[in-house]
Amino acid sequence: MIKKKYFKALVAFLFVCQSVFSQVDVVYNDLVWSDEFNIDGPLDANKWFHQTQIPAGGSWFNNEVQHYTNRLANSFVANGNLNIVARKETFTDQNVTKQYTSARLNSKFAFTYGRVDIRAKVPNAQGTWPALWLLGKNINEDGGFFDQNFGTTSWPACGELDIMEHGIFPNQPINYIGAAIHTPSSFGNTINKGGIQLNDINQNYHIYSMNWSPNQITFLLDGVAFYTYNPAVKNASTWPFDADQYFLFNIAMGGFAGTIPANFTQASMVIDYIRVYQNTAVDTIAPTNFTASIGTVTGTSVQLLMNAVDNSGTVSYTITYPGGTPVNSFYPSGLQNAVVIPSLIPNTNYTFTITATDLAGNVVSNSPIVLNATTTVNPQCGGFDTQAIEGTFNLGYNYTFETIGTDVKVTFTLLDPKVGLVAFLRRQNPFSETQMTNVSGQTFTQTITGQTIGSTITYAVKFAFAGGLAVTRFVSYVVGSNCTLGTIEPTNFTQICYPNPVDDILYLQLHDSQNKITLVDVIGKIHLSTTVQSEHTLSMGDFKPGVYFLRVENSLGSQNLKVVKK
Repeated sequence: MIKKKYFKALVAFLFVCQSVFSQVDVVYNDLVWSDEFNIDGPLDANKWFHQTQIPAGGSWFNNEVQHYTNRLANSFVANGNLNIVARKETFTDQNVTKQYTSARLNSKFAFTYGRVDIRAKVPNAQGTWPALWLLGKNINEDGGFFDQNFGTTSWPACGELDIMEHGIFPNQPINYIGAAIHTPSSFGNTINKGGIQLNDINQNYHIYSMNWSPNQITFLLDGVAFYTYNPAVKNASTWPFDADQYFLFNIAMGGFAGTIPANFTQASMVIDYIRVYQNTAVDTIAPTNFTASIGTVTGTSVQLLMNAVDNSGTVSYTITYPGGTPVNSFYPSGLQNAVVIPSLIPNTNYTFTITATDLAGNVVSNSPIVLNATTTVNPQCGGFDTQAIEGTFNLGYNYTFETIGTDVKVTFTLLDPKVGLVAFLRRQNPFSETQMTNVSGQTFTQTITGQTIGSTITYAVKFAFAGGLAVTRFVSYVVGSNCTLGTIEPTNFTQICYPNPVDDILYLQLHDSQNKITLVDVIGKIHLSTTVQSEHTLSMGDFKPGVYFLRVENSLGSQNLKVVKK
């Protein structure tokens, strides 16, 4: 339990970390709403509402089996913590009898954009589904706090933001927590989700955070980002997140959380605090030190490098050019922003107009800056991609290969903002890694000497940074040629499973965000068939020792990986 007298120091520390790691596009500094749960007894009725009304049909959604109550037995404040308790007990309410009770809390506070920090211990008992999440204030859900006055929109059109969920990921081990986005474009088993493996969610506090701006939504664990949602097209289908959302805290029982053991008695979610930050002060100071230049140019793309400084911590850049759709980019103050304009015509001159403002709309004094660039004759002298074979990329990366005599100069630029960034050129066969030279900003280069004209080389780049790493796809290039750059070698593309041989947990690193996997034994018996994300874990502890084959099907085609169970 963090003592409340250290509150200001902790807030300062968290926001220093937030700025240092540059994991979010907007830094929110002003505390606008919180509950420290300092007064023992019932929850603060000015801040929280107990949602107890059963949906039509007499059962909660997702085949859950609990009653939600407003009793102190299921939700109370003690010793500076909110306790939400799921219990095994026979309970009758609204003429329906159930065998489990819990609590489902609605905040009476709703907001648009900001930073959320929730410090909590989370139950990991089988059959429990603890969640810290948000719904659109406009949701039409009978019994919800805002429904009577604002409920005009059905789910998922109202939007749902899941900061933390546990217990509903059957293909993941215990203590795996997930974050997810539900919109009309993807909901239910949504593709817009991320997760991270822990080992102590029930024993120790962790800080579950969400940073929500007009541009993107980033989920963080203990100050480190692990998933960002930023759809290229933002409309009612993909982005119902330009209106107020409110908080829900609950523990559901059964349903998607699986079978509840017969010996279950109770489980608690313990919440130390919830804090919401926004930027409330009126900003009248415009950005300064605005610069813009041309970066890497290929036959079909132009990279624009921009920088400016603003007291708000964030600069908004707008790029326009004839015949193109305006490009908007939010970026941390004082850091170089590299934006690639794709889908251009080879051997064509383009004029780019770049403006810089802060989030309040204050325009920098030397804005706009106008730049000219001519795309190269051959469109395959460089490329742009967002795919990764390890980790993930948000904005992506661009690359060029250039033959100089018998040497090949390889240049990669990471577009995602990172701090403490280093890059390693990874050769595919035989495998090796060499640290690259930083040219400027997030651009790195390495010259491969003594190559044979006409031979094919295949390389990727590993970007390592504070809080993690990400590896690009392998790119094949014919030395001395301007024609074959940018081709990926599917037959040589490495999809990884490790450790192998495996005793318990098998880790998978696959190509696509959605991959069909099938696990069979040597006689062809299917033990598992499902669809998983690029990073996944399989529990092999209960499998008999022997040889298995993991078939992976994705955009590369199909690949069989041999797995040895010890």
